[in-house]
Amino acid sequence: MERKAHVQTTINGEPAEFLCEPRQSLLECLRDILNLTGTKEGCNDGNCGACTVMMDGRIVTSCLVLGVEAQGSQITTIEGIARGNELHPLQKAFLEEAALQCGICTPGFIVAAKALLDQEPHPTEDRIRWWLANNLCRCTGYDKIVKAVQKAAAEVNL
Repeated sequence: MERKAHVQTTINGEPAEFLCEPRQSLLECLRDILNLTGTKEGCNDGNCGACTVMMDGRIVTSCLVLGVEAQGSQITTIEGIARGNELHPLQKAFLEEAALQCGICTPGFIVAAKALLDQEPHPTEDRIRWWLANNLCRCTGYDKIVKAVQKAAAEVNL
């Protein structure tokens, strides 16, 4: 039996700690240990982006990061994007532009788009498409997603 690792981190601005096996992914820790189920498992091999979270200001696919690597990190999941009970402009725009269908990819797209807008408040359409290229959607196509990010960027930067 493997010893569990004690991990202390900050998730969505709040201190968090958990015990995990050294082989467990951050995705498994978020969903199964911390009950933060907004982050979705798509492919579990880093190709779809459904499990995208921000870790120390960078986007990562949480299925490829070990839970123990979260030690001392700042992590933002989809649950941390809203402002209390008020949806973030990205979340509103995804709803208003019908930029989702099944919803598996949506949290990853929103987290990745938030990271983009944090770095580049006025991205071009080409830049949005490039930035989101690691996130796959099998339902909607990408035009509505890009339009939602453009709409949110305009609202955030008024």
